[in-house]
Amino acid sequence: MNSRILMPVVIAFVISLTLCPILIPFLKKLKWGQYVRNNGPKSHIKKSGTPTMGGIVILLSVTFTSVMYIKNNRDMIPVLFATVGFGLIGFLDDYLKIIMKRSMGLKVWQKLLGQILVSAVLINYFICYTEVGTSMLIPFTGGFREGRFLDLGIWFIPFMFIVLLGTVNGANFTDGLDGLAASVTLLITTFFSVAAIVQNSSIFPITNAAAGSLLGFLVFNIYPARVFMGDTGSLALGGFVAASAFMLKMPLFLIIVGLVYLIEVMSVILQVVYFRLTKGKRIFRMAPIHHHFELCGWSEMKVVSVFSIATAICCIIALLGI
Repeated sequence: MNSRILMPVVIAFVISLTLCPILIPFLKKLKWGQYVRNNGPKSHIKKSGTPTMGGIVILLSVTFTSVMYIKNNRDMIPVLFATVGFGLIGFLDDYLKIIMKRSMGLKVWQKLLGQILVSAVLINYFICYTEVGTSMLIPFTGGFREGRFLDLGIWFIPFMFIVLLGTVNGANFTDGLDGLAASVTLLITTFFSVAAIVQNSSIFPITNAAAGSLLGFLVFNIYPARVFMGDTGSLALGGFVAASAFMLKMPLFLIIVGLVYLIEVMSVILQVVYFRLTKGKRIFRMAPIHHHFELCGWSEMKVVSVFSIATAICCIIALLGI
């Protein structure tokens, strides 16, 4: 493989693998551990106190690696901004959880407002300072050379808002089991890395860096997790995935590769709406849906494995569409 392509993966992997053993004892010393909600699965109670905010490692490794390549590569700026911007919202949320010693940090409206502000800045930069445009590739229409593109014109702006917020919160909801969000997102990241290389896109260093960072982080995040990524990591990864998709003109592919994200979000929405309409009844035993499968008797590792396999299959299908 071309060393130019492989190097960002290696650099980010080494940084991530090096930082985790340093950060985990530091977080333990500060007693920045996870607070498990009382109404969650009983099997998760033992996880209380496990260091969280491990997403800092992902942010640092992706950022440091990207900075090495960004000097003459402005196309990476929106992706890096989305990663760091949403990651900072997650950091604040995690910090408040730890300081207030509760499972909830920012209020829902506060978190959503922060996400809207970051999205607004990102969309403005995307429209005004990139040459990507408002068209996007339609899957399975012949690929980048012969495929068909959909141009939403002015409607691209609200579409971008919806996709950004949906993807970010999808990644956030997916982060609930050891290694789940990291495994699923690693596969999605790998898909966009391949797409970037196929397109000869200049954003490949940051997509590859994200893959390397997640590989290193997973060494410490797989079951039983020694550290959780927290909202710092999950929101950052959601922002990264969405921004990468837009820079590659591939947001429609998120429906395929991000199917787990979509199902996780929809399970929460359906649960809340049905609960309110029926005054207390539930569709799932617990939402997001990965907890439903846990309460149905699936082991944590089985849920992570099945969701990861499903994502891998979706990514392979999506590859056929480019």
